[in-house]
Amino acid sequence: MSRIGKLPVQIPAGVTVTVEGHVVKVKGPKGELIRTFHPEIGFKVEGQVAEVTRPSDEPKHKSLHGLSRTLLANMVEGVTKGYSKALEITGVGYKAEVRPYGLQLALGLSHQIEFKAPKGIKLSAPQPTQVLVEGADKEIVGQVAAEIRALRKPEPYKGKGVKYAGEVIRRKAGKAGGK
Repeated sequence: MSRIGKLPVQIPAGVTVTVEGHVVKVKGPKGELIRTFHPEIGFKVEGQVAEVTRPSDEPKHKSLHGLSRTLLANMVEGVTKGYSKALEITGVGYKAEVRPYGLQLALGLSHQIEFKAPKGIKLSAPQPTQVLVEGADKEIVGQVAAEIRALRKPEPYKGKGVKYAGEVIRRKAGKAGGK
């Protein structure tokens, strides 16, 4: 049996999990998440515990079992605590400003970049060189952070660009410079 899949998911107080066929809805203080799971995977919610079941021991069902349990646990954690990703902006004149639609970024291009926040995501800039992406859905938070980073990836010579907080950029030496 899947080691991850057989673990029950604890549902904290204030969170409701409803199962309708293979659609699972999780509602909590940070919002509501809805996800459609594989039709062969089953869910049981009893009191403050949710369990994931599978029909057989086929490798496909084993992998779906662990995946489904992890996705459900991430949904429960997302509506209680939420998820966040921090980004750092490095470079002279590179900065981020919060706007009503999302962020306005100056990343060394000839124009400002307007990044619109998707529904359920909160973008903030505690400092002009820092961006914080927050939301209840772990998948969307990671995707938005990756899209912002892709606007200007850090380059290896001076390290200018947008990187994840704590990310280490491998630096290269420049030209040798003569004889």
